[in-house]
Amino acid sequence: MAGTSHYILPRPDFDEAPKLLIVISPYYKDIADNLLSGARAEIEAAGGQHETIEVPGALEIPTAIGIAERMSNFDGYVALGCVIRGETTHYETVCNDSSRALQLLGLQGLCIGNGILTVETQKQAEVRADPADQNKGGGAAAAALHLIALSRKWGRSKQGVGFAHDILMAGNTDGTPTA
Repeated sequence: MAGTSHYILPRPDFDEAPKLLIVISPYYKDIADNLLSGARAEIEAAGGQHETIEVPGALEIPTAIGIAERMSNFDGYVALGCVIRGETTHYETVCNDSSRALQLLGLQGLCIGNGILTVETQKQAEVRADPADQNKGGGAAAAALHLIALSRKWGRSKQGVGFAHDILMAGNTDGTPTA
């Protein structure tokens, strides 16, 4: 809708630089490069650090984020890619399943900015990916940064949970369990 303005939250401040993983599918290389440029610029403007990995397609992005969460120490994730409608229902499958998987990871507490474009045409993708236009890569990075700031505000715990943790918490002040 032409002439519509959108409110953009101010960039969050961090005492300690956040570390983000950008997971990108370069299926449409020019679009992916623009998304990546916007995301990197936003993370760096917030004083953050980032790494980038490539996966074959949008469906692999949530899986890569899940693996990274289990095996590394990132504060948040930026999912970048593009799905352009084709002649088959594959478009709906890729759009719905990648989005749903990212949402489920987010509901588990991961800080994810979703920058997977789902568009009808190449031109729509180009406008949305362009850092000088809609900058959806930068927007996805900003979303991840805001979620990281929120998780830090509420003291996201990296402590273990379960039986051993419960015994320690029920123990004496020196950490030994009570009898």
